Amino acid sequence: MAQSDPTKIPADIAKMTFEEALESLEEIVDRLEGGEVSLEESIETYTRGTQLKRHCEAKLQAAKERVEKIEMATDGTLTAQPADLE
Repeated sequence: MAQSDPTKIPADIAKMTFEEALESLEEIVDRLEGGEVSLEESIETYTRGTQLKRHCEAKLQAAKERVEKIEMATDGTLTAQPADLE
């Protein structure tokens, strides 16, 4: 079995929503923790889990960048500033 590149997100994962990717990642963790797979399969499964994790992190970062806080100036005008979520 050829090993996948863990730094590249496969097209099927890239199409997933955050929720779909997280659910797939949880299934992988359960399978690995349950010892249901061979060593070779574990390596491939772990690689896919790494790709899913990176995809989830990218989705969260994109959502974070879209979140803004609305502030009202003393003159009553409204402005939107990036939210400090750290």
